Parts: sequence; C-alpha cells; structure tokens
Amino acid sequence: MIQNKNIFVLGMARSGYEVAKFLSKYNNHILITDIKEQDEKHVKELKSLGVEYTITNNPEELLNNSFDYVIKNPGIRKDHKCILKAKELNIPVINEVEVAGTFFPKDITIIGITGSNGKTTTTTIIYEILKEAKLPIFLGGNIGFPVITLVDKVKNNDILVLEISDHQLVDMYNFKTNISVLTNLSEVHLDFHDNYETYKNIKKKIFNNHTSNDLAIINFDNKDSLDLTKNIKSTKKYFSKTEKKDCYIKDGSIYYKEKIIDLKDIRVKGIHNYENIMCAIMVCKQFNVSNEIIKKVLNNFKGVEHRIEYVTNINGREFYNDSKATNTESTIIALNSFNSPTILIMGGLDRGHSFEPLNNSMSNVKKVICYGETKERIQDWCNNINLDCIVVDDLHQATIKAYEVSENDDTILLSPACASWDQFKCFENRGEKFKETINSLKEGRYYEN
Repeated sequence: MIQNKNIFVLGMARSGYEVAKFLSKYNNHILITDIKEQDEKHVKELKSLGVEYTITNNPEELLNNSFDYVIKNPGIRKDHKCILKAKELNIPVINEVEVAGTFFPKDITIIGITGSNGKTTTTTIIYEILKEAKLPIFLGGNIGFPVITLVDKVKNNDILVLEISDHQLVDMYNFKTNISVLTNLSEVHLDFHDNYETYKNIKKKIFNNHTSNDLAIINFDNKDSLDLTKNIKSTKKYFSKTEKKDCYIKDGSIYYKEKIIDLKDIRVKGIHNYENIMCAIMVCKQFNVSNEIIKKVLNNFKGVEHRIEYVTNINGREFYNDSKATNTESTIIALNSFNSPTILIMGGLDRGHSFEPLNNSMSNVKKVICYGETKERIQDWCNNINLDCIVVDDLHQATIKAYEVSENDDTILLSPACASWDQFKCFENRGEKFKETINSLKEGRYYEN
C-alpha cells in the first residue's frame, strides 16, 4: 500500500489521471506532468484533490531525490530522460497496475492475459462467460479500464480478468496473477523494446511470482511461447489447433477433457478466434463453468470492436473494421480470414517496419489503398510484388476511394498494419472514423470530411 509518499506521475492520459486521483486519498503528495494540455475537467478535479499539475517538455528537471516513486504512463519509453534520471536517483519506476496490486484484497483471483495478438478477444470472451455464469467478475487493464479503478470495487473472493500489454509489463515487478495466458508471440513493438529478445522477456513477466499453485496457459503451436516458458514455475497447460494437448480441435469441435462445442456453433469464425476461444475455455473450466453456458456465450459473441469487426454491406460490398491491427502479424490474421476479393486499406505511423511479412497472405487482395506516414513505403512494397496501389492522404479519402474502385462481392478491409498515432489519438478513434465515413457513404454523403 502506497501512502504518505511523494509521488511523481509521468504522463497523464487515463491511467495517470486515475492513479493520481486514487492515491490522493492516502495522504500522498502528488505531482503529475504531461507535455500537452489534458482534459480540463480532469485537471480541475485533480487540483481540487491537492494534486500538482504541470505541462512541461522537460519533466526530468522537476524530478529530484525527494520523490519516493515515479509512476509511468505505459506509452513512455524506458529511455525517456525522466526515467533515466529516476534510475540514477534509485527511485522505483512503476505503473498504475503495480500500484493497484498493492491495494487489492488477498483472497481474490487474478487472471492476466497477454500475447502479441488475440489478447483483447480472449479477455473479453473470458469475461463474458464468467459473467454469464453469475460469478463475481471484473474487467480491466489494457482493454480500456485502468486496473486502479477496480480497487474500491473488488472484495474478497472476487475475480479480476485483465488484459495486460507489454507496455504495462515493463514496469511491473511484484504484481501477481493466479492464472496467466500467453496467447502467442511474434515480432511486434520492436520500436519500443529495441529487439525481439527484450520484448519476449518482458512478456514473460506475466508469470512473475508464480508457483506450482498458479496456472500458465500456453500456445503449443507457437515455438517462441514454448521456448520462453520452459523454466517458469507455474503449472502449465497447452492449447493447440493441430495436436492433442489439454485443449485442442478435432473433427470440427473443440475439446477440453470432453467435447465442449462444435466449431459450427461458434458465431465468430477463423482459426485465430478458435485459438482465443480455447484459451477462454481453459480459464473458465478452472471455475467449473458448464458447457451449456460456454456454448450460449459463444453462440452469441460477435467479436471485439475494431478487431475484424463487421460494419455493413453497401451495394454488395462488405466492410470490415480491423483498426486494432497495428502490426503485420495482425493484418495477416485478418487477410487469412477472407476468401473473397479484397480491397485492403493500410497505413499509419511509420515505425520503420517491413511489410514483406504480408507477402504470402495477399493472394485475395486486388488493390491496396494506403495513407499516412507509411504511404510511400507501402506503395514501394506494392510495386515490388506487382500489386495495384492507390495513395491518398488520410483514412477518410482512403475509405471513399476503396468504395469507388470496388465491385459487387468485394470485401473492403481496414487492417492498417501500422499504429494510428500519425493522424489519430488511438486505434479506437481510427476505427470510429472509418465507420463514420462508411455511414456517410451509406447515406449518400460521399465527400463530407
């Protein structure tokens, strides 16, 4: 428990705001900094609670050895000047998840889900099944609900299901789950972590402080996941789409000790979704959830917003929003989900990553529409693989152009393979803009921006 301390919060956004508001109740002196103006209502509220708020491009100048902790926004790199100075001063650098862990009751069950892809869908399915089973369940983490907001709600014997990203795991040390899921590993976010080995070892922290009394759920088909978890102390269980492991697919059905559900009875389709569902089944069976409840939820689960989300049909064209695809691995998953002629909308923040991993998944793509910082590099890549490409400035124009060049029975897919931050605050805003433009198309307002 953190109380009577001097706290330096680096970066406001949602997590910084929530952790500052929470810790202000425990007689902590708190300074929160950001490089730009934040929500005026939030700033006013924090000031009323005695929190100091400063806008500065040089927060390291405000940091000194009088502070007991630096609480870092997950999006801030480990080589930020303020973080480097904190380490020189031997000030612990943590995040709001780590803070929350010091306040939770002892007798709760924490389920943590991480992985390069699939963690949001997996987290959501687990939550929906356990909620349907009438269990005392709370949802939080990288899925959009800061973990610190759950502290005042959670009681003994409650269950927390948390999506935990690599950006959060960087600054987590003592936080412990009872069940940890590693959906898969692939080379993503290397601009943030510098190299793949560092990224993998950060992901391994989802098993921090585990003993044999804790459960690890691991993708048997993913070699990097297997190698990374060889020496963890958890009790390990595996899922596989090809091998008969703890949870597996056979003859069109998912099995876990017994047949759980036929694939035809699952509303969302695609092998990536079946892998996510196997993870969810393995977790929920730890709470003795019946097959009937699992089937009911999976019969009705439509998928996660912004992740291969069906939007609408306009004049025979099917629109899908996969704005959450911020890397090539996610876009590969999306492309492999369709057999129809596809017009792919790509682009966004230029992290310098290669688009060549997409090459083997482009067979159904008839045209690429690209925009944003990466548009020239995407065009060069398309030229190299002899694929027609149209370059525009922004997502609105890209969506309009995709519709204009499409034909009946085409799929128009936004799966950017890039982060959103060149033109949008987050991938959610990007997905909303895509859907907003589609609505304007449907209503005949083609060129309103």
